[in-house]
Amino acid sequence: MKKRIAIAAGGDSGEYEISIKSAAVVEQHLDKERYDPFVIVFRGTDWSWTSPSGKKHPINKDDFSLDTGTEKIIFDAVFIAIHGTPGEDGKLQGYLDMLGIPYTASDQTTSALTFNKYLCNRVVSSFDVRVPPSKILYHGDDFNSMNIIRLTGLPCFVKPNKGGSSVGMSKVNNEDDLAAAIEKAFGEDDQVLIEGFIPGREITCGVIISGGQSRSLPVTEIITDNTFFDYEAKYTDGVADEITPADIPDDVEQLCRTTSEMLYEQLHCFGFVRFDYIFNDDGLFFLEVNTVPGLSPNSIVPQQAEADGISLKELFGLSLEQALKRNS
Repeated sequence: MKKRIAIAAGGDSGEYEISIKSAAVVEQHLDKERYDPFVIVFRGTDWSWTSPSGKKHPINKDDFSLDTGTEKIIFDAVFIAIHGTPGEDGKLQGYLDMLGIPYTASDQTTSALTFNKYLCNRVVSSFDVRVPPSKILYHGDDFNSMNIIRLTGLPCFVKPNKGGSSVGMSKVNNEDDLAAAIEKAFGEDDQVLIEGFIPGREITCGVIISGGQSRSLPVTEIITDNTFFDYEAKYTDGVADEITPADIPDDVEQLCRTTSEMLYEQLHCFGFVRFDYIFNDDGLFFLEVNTVPGLSPNSIVPQQAEADGISLKELFGLSLEQALKRNS
């Protein structure tokens, strides 16, 4: 009998549209002989499924069930494709845990930690992995631009502490521009992270579970003509080159892959996850981890899986089978 799968999409962040595209890719590539998928769109308290005829059906939040008008659907698992809140910060995971419904992403604790870039960097640095110098600001905090620049140096990056896809992010080259960048980031989040700029080449590595073991995917190098790998560069064809496998020294590739596998285990990740870095002559610097990476046609993890001989059908199947065993 087919497993009924809810594909959680949308969410309440600036990554809403990217999530909708990711969910469509998941729905398209799931093995229809094994799974019966339903895309559930989340927007605030409105959680709903739209039938092929265009009728919208609300989700019963008491048990996360769906009444289609002809039957009540009880889901066997949830494929989380929400980037940002509530799918990447642990809120949805906590809700599903209380209901005993398995899901594809990392658990509530790991999701909450890794979504908070500042706290995640502090934990990652405890594993002897280098991270950029940084300063955290909370909404309402007074700040001194000179003191921040003294810590981070220039240029620096200003971004929402709990966000993704570079929404609300700025590269600051002059101290006079810092306050405006902080205000922009506060428009997306109540916490703002200021990080020092690390010169070098940007690389990223996905990690999956295969055969019960964490396994890194081929490394991707990101090259963009923009000032950094911003929203436009991530989701607009031709703005950035994503080279998979990356043309980098063998020792750098090996360090990136082993570091990613180690962090996957130490952070207790689940499903497929992507780790971002900068490397230069001084070594490898961790930037962030994406526990619900993009799955749209422009996204990196699908490229890496393909380079490793793994189709999207296989990739999504691996993640779902792992999830279905979660509560057993």
